[in-house]
Amino acid sequence: MQQHIQWLTDRMAGWSGEPCLIWNDCATTYGEILDRVNFWRGFLDEHQVAPGEMVTLDGDYSPAAVSLLLALIDRGAIVVPLTKAAETQRDEFLEIAQVESIICVDEYDRWTFTRTERIADNPLIVELRQTGDPGLVLFSSGSTGKSKAALHNFAHLLEKFKTPRQRMRTITFLLLDHIGGINTLLYTLSNGGVVISIRDRNPEVVCRAIAEHKAEMLPTSPTFINLLLMSHAYERYDLSSLKLVTYGTEVMPESTLTRMHELFPHIKLQQTYGLSELGILRSKSKDSGSLWVKVGGEGFETKVVDGVLWIKAHSAMLGYLNAPSPFDAEGWFNTNDMVEVDGEYIRILGRKSEIINVGGQKVYPAEVESVLLQMDNVADAVVVGEPHPLTGNIVTARVNLVQPEPAQAFRQRMRAFCRDRLAPFKTPVKVEIVDNEQFNARYKRVRR
Repeated sequence: MQQHIQWLTDRMAGWSGEPCLIWNDCATTYGEILDRVNFWRGFLDEHQVAPGEMVTLDGDYSPAAVSLLLALIDRGAIVVPLTKAAETQRDEFLEIAQVESIICVDEYDRWTFTRTERIADNPLIVELRQTGDPGLVLFSSGSTGKSKAALHNFAHLLEKFKTPRQRMRTITFLLLDHIGGINTLLYTLSNGGVVISIRDRNPEVVCRAIAEHKAEMLPTSPTFINLLLMSHAYERYDLSSLKLVTYGTEVMPESTLTRMHELFPHIKLQQTYGLSELGILRSKSKDSGSLWVKVGGEGFETKVVDGVLWIKAHSAMLGYLNAPSPFDAEGWFNTNDMVEVDGEYIRILGRKSEIINVGGQKVYPAEVESVLLQMDNVADAVVVGEPHPLTGNIVTARVNLVQPEPAQAFRQRMRAFCRDRLAPFKTPVKVEIVDNEQFNARYKRVRR
């Protein structure tokens, strides 16, 4: 093995007989994963995949895909992970990342290798190649516009996993093309935990996997937690093994967190914070029922300027492949997340671009959604601003109902419900009852 992941493979070898990955309800040991890494090293030699080559790994958490990822990092390749979640933008992403070869791992763990006719010559790619380090390209979800391709030096992202931490049996909820998914995988492997792969990310499948494989950790999103609560799937399975649920990617509605904490007082609920551009920061919630969180840790600095969170990170990306650098002269990144500050703790209020300005008054969508989600018969709610000639904007809500209800009756009930819970300017003026899901494949609310 080359030195890129020598420390990791040495650790994994120490657990060679222990389970590493559960896929299709079958366990693969650490030793078997390392054998597969050796297979892929030979495969990459045979197909003349060079260090610094732009390689797409198209797959989910299977034995072949996980061992291939390790072999590509070891090779010093620049990995562009893609999953089914990006299917509609696949060609666009391959073009932006100037992908030179594609390895697809299918649902049966079979693979295909394809060379493209591209030659990657983006200046940032050339710069990374000169260091000899492996790379990673992650695409932003594009929920507020066009997706941007963040190029990372993988060696910088790997650094924090060298410190041994708690061993956990973990559900891989966030996908491999998400910074949270990469983080979950590397954390689990570097601490001798078990990666529990799931075919589908719906409450029934997730609860069954937790019960069957005694999962201890579930990294997920507030949207999924709300779906879990609405589904009552947790009543049909034994979730007593679960010790930690982490949530991030979007603002958590307070009512959802409160209900989750009341239902599962034995589970530690921890807010996480990270961005495709920076990596995942260490975080500590004030307590399981609190939205106040401390973020930072080794390799990260934070500051709040005019209510907006800025971060400086050792693991920050080198830059975007398809957009100007977002860093200031001193390397600080504007997250565009509005926050409140209380000593060492912050409370994330929402993206600056999502705040609704009603006659000069600020409305944070998550606050309104939190109230609407407490109503009977409401399965989900997404709040956005809509231009208005008098007030600048009005608050509008798109609501999914559990059971059909006449729109007019619901609106009257909603206004009565909000009267004592929200200021009049925060109460939705316009309400639309919708049937379609209001979240993307990453289980993140779509506000557009």
